[in-house]
Amino acid sequence: MESYFFVLIVGLAAGAISGIIGTGSSIMLMPVLVFAFGPKQAVPIMAVAAVMANIARVVTWRREIQWKAFAAYSLPGIPAAALGARTLWILPVHIIDIGLAIFFLLMIPVRHWLKSKNIRISLWQLSVSGAFIGFLTGIVLSTGPLSVPAFTSYGLTKGAFLATEAASSLVIYFSKIVTFQELGALPADMILNGVIVGSSLMLGTLVAKVVVQRMSVVSFQYVLDILLFCSGISLLWVAIH
Repeated sequence: MESYFFVLIVGLAAGAISGIIGTGSSIMLMPVLVFAFGPKQAVPIMAVAAVMANIARVVTWRREIQWKAFAAYSLPGIPAAALGARTLWILPVHIIDIGLAIFFLLMIPVRHWLKSKNIRISLWQLSVSGAFIGFLTGIVLSTGPLSVPAFTSYGLTKGAFLATEAASSLVIYFSKIVTFQELGALPADMILNGVIVGSSLMLGTLVAKVVVQRMSVVSFQYVLDILLFCSGISLLWVAIH
């Protein structure tokens, strides 16, 4: 019960942060879920929870979804995520822990490099990004630090960005859930755990809309970097010990 309580508290905070900056829930929750349930169980649980969190974000910002960007990103991202999920399931547990940790830590300099270049992309380039990031999402779960610059480089900001990124993530995570179900990786108790965690994310996400317009870009950068660093270090700790 103590583990569940801690997971729910972190989930509430993670939902609020992801509702504000467009990412962060998986980055915050993955180390906690790995500790509570193990790495292979944590990924499907987080996939279910992420679907619920993105449903909340889509409902909150539904009127601002940019459907062309959604289709361009999602159509190649859906099969790519399924392929990534199948790849994940055959990897050793120890490799998953280390891979997640390294990915989170590398995203700090990569994200700043992308931002410094001020890259602008077209619709077809957004499709290529969707395929690449979709595959990575199937493997490492949290690719928000990549999807954020992808959508913002296309020109989406604030509500339009939050809505479109959430809608795209929703269908990509759903593709992962279907794949995990086919692999036998989502028994009823794991789905229930995902729903419980997802409920806390949804609540945090709905509360977050109040502060979205007030958060500065600088604050966003600091919060995301801190999340990536802490999650990467904690996952390395779990892998080493």
